[in-house]
Amino acid sequence: MQPSRFVTDASLEFVARRLRALGFDVVGHRGARLEELFAAAANDGRTVLTLSARHPRRWATVPALVLPRGDAVAAVRAVFTSHAPAGRPFSRCLRCNEGLRPRSGFEAVGEVPGRVLRGGGPFTWCPSCAQWYWPGSHRAKLVAWLEDVVGQKVLPWPPGPPAPGEGPGDPVP
Repeated sequence: MQPSRFVTDASLEFVARRLRALGFDVVGHRGARLEELFAAAANDGRTVLTLSARHPRRWATVPALVLPRGDAVAAVRAVFTSHAPAGRPFSRCLRCNEGLRPRSGFEAVGEVPGRVLRGGGPFTWCPSCAQWYWPGSHRAKLVAWLEDVVGQKVLPWPPGPPAPGEGPGDPVP
């Protein structure tokens, strides 16, 4: 299965964030009309994620995946079972989709809370929106949600000591 790249609008932002956490490349376009999503997908070689069954005739060759309305679990599961992620789990910014970069605790001084620095990381950083990420209770809860949805272990990136609630297992491909 080849890694898939997606485009969607704000109506699927929650699903897009969950897919990014799994390593999927999902670009969001706020306020875009359906035709604009298909145009963006055509320009970038992406698949449209949508809630609409309508497929504009002009964009008939652009692939689209219609997701179930109001069921984020079913939507994430539908993408995960039929497409391959572009990278490892937690390797993309949940906000803007940019690839995350590992950073040292020294670089995080003044950027993350002191209690987080004392935990020792590992830290990752988004070069696009400057968002910092680290293993905290929020990530442990998200990992549990994702594992429940996909039915297998989801190991975070970068490799490092597991956060509370995270343990060893086979990574998502």
